[in-house]
Amino acid sequence: MKLVPVFTEKSTGFAKQGKYTFAVDVKATKNQVRAELLKIFGVHAKEVRTIKNVGESKRNLRGQKVWVRASKKAIVTIAEGEKLDVFEEKKK
Repeated sequence: MKLVPVFTEKSTGFAKQGKYTFAVDVKATKNQVRAELLKIFGVHAKEVRTIKNVGESKRNLRGQKVWVRASKKAIVTIAEGEKLDVFEEKKK
């Protein structure tokens, strides 16, 4: 399983509060995300919330049917005193 960091304005705002957003496998469970976070980054997850976007078919500008794949995101709150350097903003 892969944990891919999601960098948006909202997720960087969450990172300041200690909540980090990752794109995960659609079949991943909260316990698997928690274990993978400990294995890769060495931090303990206090809370894991998941958001599932179902796949659907849409029409593009030409009127053709296009299939949008399903995806899943995990918003992870880590224990106090720990942080992830991946989401830190560089100072100018």
